[in-house]
Amino acid sequence: MRTLRPARQGVAMTDALPEPPPRRRWPWSSRTSLASDVAAGLVLFIVEAVVFGGKSFGYGMQIWAAQGAQAEMDASRLASIAWTEQVLFATLLLAGLATLTRAPWTVLSQLLAAGTLALLLVLSQHDYDRTHPRPAPTPRVGYSPCYSGSGTCH
Repeated sequence: MRTLRPARQGVAMTDALPEPPPRRRWPWSSRTSLASDVAAGLVLFIVEAVVFGGKSFGYGMQIWAAQGAQAEMDASRLASIAWTEQVLFATLLLAGLATLTRAPWTVLSQLLAAGTLALLLVLSQHDYDRTHPRPAPTPRVGYSPCYSGSGTCH
């Protein structure tokens, strides 16, 4: 059974309680405003496109300057593929951060950029693999070629 406690002395029942201390607000506690969301999405998308385009242009110029030196051209192509992969991971990280801040338009722009980068990465890797086929496997020890009419075929 509960017992009632007497009211504290000097405090009337009608006095307001003191204000609680302000709570710490996390970025994901409320949705980002539409204007800042769209602005952040556009700025990030444009900055990523300019940086990626400039760096890719630089790698293209290195390939052009190699003038047929295959080793230099291959090194520049591989560096370009690695750069594309790093930018893809950074874009996905930014999309994750935008998800945490509840900015749907920024998430959409970053996922669009990530999809474009993934497509470019797959195409450049495919192009590199197509121009650099793996060597044919070496025959096993007991292998003897079968020539037409030789009679050594089994």
